[in-house]
Amino acid sequence: MKKLFYLLLIMTVLSCTEMADSNPFLMSFDNQHGTPPFDKIKIEHYEPAFDEAIKQHNDEIEVIINNENAPTFENTILAMEHSGELMNKVSGVFFNLLSAESNDEMMDISQRISPKLSEHGNNINLNEDLFKRVKHVYDSRYDSNLTNEQIRLVEKYYEGFENSGATLSKEDKEKYRELSLELSKATLEFGQNSLKETNKFEMLLTDSLDIAGLPESILEAAAAKAKSKEKEGWMFDLSAPSYIGFMKYSTRRDLREKLYMAFSTKSVMGGEFDNQDNVRKITNVRLQIANLLGYDSYADYVLKNRMAKNKESVFDLLNNLSSAYKNVAEQEVKDVTNFASKMEGKTIEIQPWDWSFYSDKLKDERFELNDEMTRPYFELENVKKGVFGLATDLYGLSFKKNNAIPVYHSEVEAFDVLDANGDFLAVLFTDFHPRDGKQSGAWMTSFKDQFVKDGVDSRPHVSIVMNFTRPTDSKPALLTFDEVETFLHEFGHALHGMLSKSNYESLSGTSVYRDFVELPSQLMENWLTEKEYLDKFAFHYQTGEKMPEVLIQKIIDAANYNTGYLCLRQLSFGYLDMAWHSLTEEFTGDIRTFERNAMERVKLLPTVKDACMSTAFSHIFSGGYAAGYYGYKWAEVLDADAFSEFKQNGLFDKQTAQSFRTNILERGNTEDPMELYKKFRGQEPSIDALLERSGVK
Repeated sequence: MKKLFYLLLIMTVLSCTEMADSNPFLMSFDNQHGTPPFDKIKIEHYEPAFDEAIKQHNDEIEVIINNENAPTFENTILAMEHSGELMNKVSGVFFNLLSAESNDEMMDISQRISPKLSEHGNNINLNEDLFKRVKHVYDSRYDSNLTNEQIRLVEKYYEGFENSGATLSKEDKEKYRELSLELSKATLEFGQNSLKETNKFEMLLTDSLDIAGLPESILEAAAAKAKSKEKEGWMFDLSAPSYIGFMKYSTRRDLREKLYMAFSTKSVMGGEFDNQDNVRKITNVRLQIANLLGYDSYADYVLKNRMAKNKESVFDLLNNLSSAYKNVAEQEVKDVTNFASKMEGKTIEIQPWDWSFYSDKLKDERFELNDEMTRPYFELENVKKGVFGLATDLYGLSFKKNNAIPVYHSEVEAFDVLDANGDFLAVLFTDFHPRDGKQSGAWMTSFKDQFVKDGVDSRPHVSIVMNFTRPTDSKPALLTFDEVETFLHEFGHALHGMLSKSNYESLSGTSVYRDFVELPSQLMENWLTEKEYLDKFAFHYQTGEKMPEVLIQKIIDAANYNTGYLCLRQLSFGYLDMAWHSLTEEFTGDIRTFERNAMERVKLLPTVKDACMSTAFSHIFSGGYAAGYYGYKWAEVLDADAFSEFKQNGLFDKQTAQSFRTNILERGNTEDPMELYKKFRGQEPSIDALLERSGVK
């Protein structure tokens, strides 16, 4: 028996050694900046790496629990902060690629991994012995000579345990385990259904009559998309450049309606990718978790750790903005309706599939401005220089393309980001164009966040992922104004991650309150309507000429076009989110009816019978914005107020930029966000700057 035991032991050691030799996650990421070796990572590496990561993390937690010394910041909180290194490596790659470069195998793995990770998280958060140690440090945090940042970290860990059921009875802890596992599965399935439903729709047009009104740039992209599918004609789908372009320019009202209905009925018409049951399940499970933890609603549970603090503050914001913008929005709808009726020579009732088309035509008439006029000046390479250049002008940063860094797709680029003195700050990955394996929308994420360990400042690996207009056989990628604005938005998030100067990863970069995280991103958008900025990069892709002054003035003049409509549209999403997460009783009703009631206050266009947003509202049902979508408007108040400081002191004023960098971008979650904002601005924000910027006041 002893001989057999040693034989099995040797085989186990050899097996582990072979796994380490072949699985890149189990080795050091030994390239220049320690970025993931995407060129070596294969599908079959993920699950063994997750299993090993769970094992290692459990072992690290056991060491903390079994420490015979009294709990301290160093042997409990800091030890937890530094645990799970392998888990962070594997998760950072897998879940980012699940959104940016996914396939059926990745989705299958996620279904198997999700329950394991949920159980692993619960095993830690519901461990009574571990929580006792954390609570001991928490209770004595003010008497332990800790820094303010250390106290903040202690509080974050304690609240994390408390929010995850650590104070529950044994019976309720088991209930929490079941609910969190159920929620994990449902949110994952929701996101995958949404992606699959988006990818399955294609509208192939072969008759020239069907493409009436579409500009050459849109048609070239549609022809290229058809060609990539080995088909003849022009193909349109539900990806942002394709959908938005068609809805804005097509004169074929029937085809606009067809495309709109495909987009607006995603995962709500039955079939294998239907999300109605997932919406009910996610909503009800979140409510059960909140009730279990002593809260009346999920919003109550979430908002206590937000700038807003409670539902009343959120609804105050939504209602105040609704009141301020409602009359303006209603007049804008009347203007577009009257214009459409005049244009068509008969009375037109504007339907949702008409809005983009007619409102763009009215904009063109009023300001002689549309995307096709500005697109030639927004060639992607020039836009990159302009966006990166803004960071140079404000913060002295430089961006050096590094071809030696492995990337996860041939279209992805990697850059070394350097400070003004030449010090390395971060790696930035950029991923610009739609693919079948990529979720819709745009986002910033990270493969590794910033932290300090053993005196070494470990710099972040940040990624911005978008779905912009592709180049064609005859033209480079020429972006719309909105796409450039999106680039600036996500790049603002990236700066928040790249400029971080925290000691602890849990507090660094964008790990801030959800209603504060959009301030750095939305602030960046403000420069795009400033001539002084556009003059730096908006050059014609063929002639190299600057964007004409008259065209820039049109952009400035049109900046507030339909500002009321756009505000109420955003508020409608906030009201819908809050409606779902303010429920105090189980939801079993009709999703469309509930949705319409929630958004009724800010409704501007006719209701479409089958349309439903909730079943594809990934931000709140599979993302991190549940009871937090209002944060975009909350942050808009902040960003308008903050930009007024730049307007007063100078668009590229180094002192103002340094203050924003020092007090906001570098500080992460090391201090209460309102205190950080007041350090930058000298006062709390008011709604006045937003109303003034929008032309409402």
